[in-house]
Amino acid sequence: MRAKKAPSKPKSAPSPPAVASVLRRLLNGRERTVALGVLIGALFVGSWYTVWTGVREHVLSSEQYLLTPQNVRITPPPSWIHGDIRTEVFRDASLDGPLSILNDDLVSRIADAFSLHPWVKRVLRVSKHHPAGVRVELEYRRPVCMVQVPGGVHAIDSEGVVLPGDDFSPVEASRYPRLGGINTEPLGPVGTRWGDPVVLGAAQIAAAFGDDWYALGLDRILPSVAVAGRMDRYAYELVTRGGTRIPWGCPPGDELAGEVPAAEKLARLKHYAREHGSLDRLHGPRDIDIQRLQPTETPG
Repeated sequence: MRAKKAPSKPKSAPSPPAVASVLRRLLNGRERTVALGVLIGALFVGSWYTVWTGVREHVLSSEQYLLTPQNVRITPPPSWIHGDIRTEVFRDASLDGPLSILNDDLVSRIADAFSLHPWVKRVLRVSKHHPAGVRVELEYRRPVCMVQVPGGVHAIDSEGVVLPGDDFSPVEASRYPRLGGINTEPLGPVGTRWGDPVVLGAAQIAAAFGDDWYALGLDRILPSVAVAGRMDRYAYELVTRGGTRIPWGCPPGDELAGEVPAAEKLARLKHYAREHGSLDRLHGPRDIDIQRLQPTETPG
């Protein structure tokens, strides 16, 4: 008969001296350096947090970190803006309380506040610096037209956004195209769109002229007729300061089939004014049909 094998003994757990030997090996050389580094780092973070908790309020309120409107630099406003945009933004957005450049949400709060100003078209960039300072890069709205309504006039930009009227003297306002024949009022406050497609179309025409408007002796834009089948699409006519009426047609980019593009229309008017000295006759208005004027080789 085959002899029975003696049962194997179960493996015993490492003895305490063996565990100590393993720990000593782990704490030797590189392992010990890493462990000490972790311990020192933890002690440093804990100490720093304790100190910061005690001095946080004092640091946040110190002049090196406390932001004031005077420490905010913005893109210089153009000549047509006379108000103090920086002061108005801090007042209207309730940013007059304590502000610290250490606040995580400072950049977004500043950007949101400036984006609400009616003269600001776009906030391009906001950056903060030490000692306390913020730089705000802005794109401003440009007025292109004055809309005549029973109560006065409203300035608008090329997108039909209503602009602050207090920034324009009567003389300044007279240098812009004046849109007449409007029976609507702005749907919202300054800084929002008028909400009337007739106003928007006229604003786009005015923007196409720029400084050439005043140089050509033009005065008003009038909506003439609605385009058949399109209640949001109008044709317009221009009126000079001498009374000459010039059928313009549809706004730039929305011309009818076969209609002369806006850039060519403007080029033809400038060419005509150079050839005749003015868009008006010496003793009164004349009839000018842009579509039938001599084409120009180079618009401008």
